[in-house]
Amino acid sequence: MNVNFQPQADQTAFISVMVSEADYAENVDKALRAHRRKAQIPGYRPGMVPMGIINKMYRRGAVAEQTYRMATDEAFKYVKESKLDIIGDMMPADIQSELDFDNGKDFEFVFHVGIAPQIKLDLTKEDKIEKYIVVPSEDMVSGYRENFLRRFGKLVDVDVVEKDEALNVTLSNDDMTIEDAYVGLISFGEAERTLFIGKKVGDTMEVDINELYKEPKQRAAILDVKEEDLEGLNPKFKLEITKIRAFRNPELDGEFFAQAYPDGSVADVAAFEADVLKKVNDELVSQTEFHITDQVRKYLLSKLNLTLPEEFLKNWLFQINEGKFTMEQIEAEFPAFLDMMRWDLVKREIAVSHKLEINEEDALSEAKSMAMMQFRYYGMNQAPEDLLENYARRILENKEEAKKIYERVGERKVVDAVVEIVTTVPIEVSLDEFQQKIQ
Repeated sequence: MNVNFQPQADQTAFISVMVSEADYAENVDKALRAHRRKAQIPGYRPGMVPMGIINKMYRRGAVAEQTYRMATDEAFKYVKESKLDIIGDMMPADIQSELDFDNGKDFEFVFHVGIAPQIKLDLTKEDKIEKYIVVPSEDMVSGYRENFLRRFGKLVDVDVVEKDEALNVTLSNDDMTIEDAYVGLISFGEAERTLFIGKKVGDTMEVDINELYKEPKQRAAILDVKEEDLEGLNPKFKLEITKIRAFRNPELDGEFFAQAYPDGSVADVAAFEADVLKKVNDELVSQTEFHITDQVRKYLLSKLNLTLPEEFLKNWLFQINEGKFTMEQIEAEFPAFLDMMRWDLVKREIAVSHKLEINEEDALSEAKSMAMMQFRYYGMNQAPEDLLENYARRILENKEEAKKIYERVGERKVVDAVVEIVTTVPIEVSLDEFQQKIQ
């Protein structure tokens, strides 16, 4: 087979492959004999159909199939051996002439490929990239501290209603008495809650259930009846407070530290405050991590200004999506697609030039971080290593999740490699300022 490479001015190329009869004859003969063994034709036993009939019925298709397959294989072989860096997929070229598989002997197939731009990235300390550092406010630290402590808090008996305590009450009127009913002041509005402020155990007051609870399902719950039975009930009750309980954070003592940090990593107040600050900073770093990635991406794409074979790529997207998107829809999303493809090419170049690799340990570590975030969301500040690893491995068993994890780890390694070379300009901002800047 003869291969001809024809570069074009639009960053594409045609690869033509001439397949002669001597190249495909043996393969076509094998294909026809296979058809003969399977052919079910009236008047002939399987495998005994004359080859003349088989040729008439199947030769054209066999020649077309075998020659196209051989041409495609040869074109891919040429790309590999020539180390051509192509983007998109190899596609049949628009300049392909019509082939006569009935009478022709030699067939020329023409394929169209997009050529990736050459990337030469020379980075030095002269290259500067801004990096936002979010400084935690006192409110952020105290808020995190409060939320963390509440995970280990509990309800305790108190003497007086001060704000949003939980009450046990007895409700009674001439028609009914409900003992040990629960009243959660935290769910009340300010006006309803004010009625209870300053009350003590044993105090009584007159209440209208319809005014305290706006929703029928709430009234039904407090009165222990069905919603359909509310109609006709007297809503006015005498309410007697029998118990007042308030939520209290735990004392910062040995019992709390053992419960919150079973591994013993924090055992006193100073270490606890340091851990709170570290956790807040870790969360802020995770929020700003995507921004430095975006900054690096924008800087490199602007510096390199890579050109791509746009018309070829539009046609390729249209073809591979098989009618799922119109050309107008592809046009609308095309700028974002080009940036994504440029960034993929840059990441690949940096990964190769810096010999960056992603191994199973990298992926497992990332999956563990994801697992730990989920555990913390449900109030589990720490997790045994075996539980964490098993959960992480289950995440990686999901092929889609594993692919995302490997891509995320790879991108982070690329960004880290760039940050090591260039000069990052730190800019301290508050969280509000940071969020405004990235909008």
